[in-house]
Amino acid sequence: MADNSQKMSYQAGEAKGQAQEKASNMMDKASDAAQSAKESMQQTGQQVKEKAQGAADAVKDATGMKN
Repeated sequence: MADNSQKMSYQAGEAKGQAQEKASNMMDKASDAAQSAKESMQQTGQQVKEKAQGAADAVKDATGMKN
């Protein structure tokens, strides 16, 4: 049967492994959140670009500058 020092060492290893797994899961969640934010910003940027192009086209139409 394992003596107390072996048992404590095992339990410390178990706790370390669980902490590493939790940290890894948290990093994965943070990475997913960052990726989602990046995609959202890209989509917003594209929408702004399209609206600006539409506004520029409207000005060209109104001023007769569009060919």
